[in-house]
Amino acid sequence: MKGATWLNIVAGMTTGMGNGSVFTLAFMLNLGRGGFQEWGGWGMDAYWPITYCGFSHTIMILFGIAFVILMGYTLKLHAVLEGQPE
Repeated sequence: MKGATWLNIVAGMTTGMGNGSVFTLAFMLNLGRGGFQEWGGWGMDAYWPITYCGFSHTIMILFGIAFVILMGYTLKLHAVLEGQPE
């Protein structure tokens, strides 16, 4: 499915990051602020995994990448089931 590359990337990242934000919210509600001493919401601190905000961004990006990989694999399997050549 050559035409589905951008669909895979956009849909996988948005779905994965949405699910990652829900996971992060549930994790933070159970953990509280925990060991995060700084909020880290400005500049590159927002993406530093040891800050509160950076941890949530890291989880969302990881979930997004995982969903892109899963969607690529499932679209490939769907094409094979529909009889398209690999």
